[in-house]
Amino acid sequence: MELTSTDGRVSEERHDASLDDSLAMEARMNAEAFAPLYERHTVSVYRYLRARGATETDAAELTAVTFERAMRHIDRYRPGGSGFAPWLFRIARNASIDASRRAHTRWVDLDRLSHLVAPGPSPEETAIANEERRWILGVVARLPSIQRDVLALRFAAGLSGREIAAVVGKSEAATRKILSRSLATLQEAAGHDE
Repeated sequence: MELTSTDGRVSEERHDASLDDSLAMEARMNAEAFAPLYERHTVSVYRYLRARGATETDAAELTAVTFERAMRHIDRYRPGGSGFAPWLFRIARNASIDASRRAHTRWVDLDRLSHLVAPGPSPEETAIANEERRWILGVVARLPSIQRDVLALRFAAGLSGREIAAVVGKSEAATRKILSRSLATLQEAAGHDE
């Protein structure tokens, strides 16, 4: 399943709320009808969980937990509300929080994320990119959890402001403000580093 276009934008198909609603309604009566919802959202859920700091294995397991819970509770989904994707990402967020509480681990372990850095064409460029990535992750790790969540939902999961608001339980305006403050903090930190 392709979630991004060649220019890096999130596929419009994934954001088709009316299609999600009809698939969810069908899945209430036929469990096999849940498969298209899984196919449409599994990659973005996995990316979101990785951005929250889960290892590849943990993110895969939490993705499975997310979809198992969604399928089991599909009758609780209300079409026409904020949409299936925000409902699903609330489940993923809660599964991640539950797993973190059980493991008594920090939200982001920078050492576990260091392998996500894409190698550059030369060792020097790779070293610079790695240092920049560690610096950014360090700044992000110091942000309040709501700001980390909003950044992960926007940039790792590709959700819209409205969808993020539904996931975190804030108004769309408050969510935009949180995202704006998060990005301003990152920009300010970059300005002090120069």
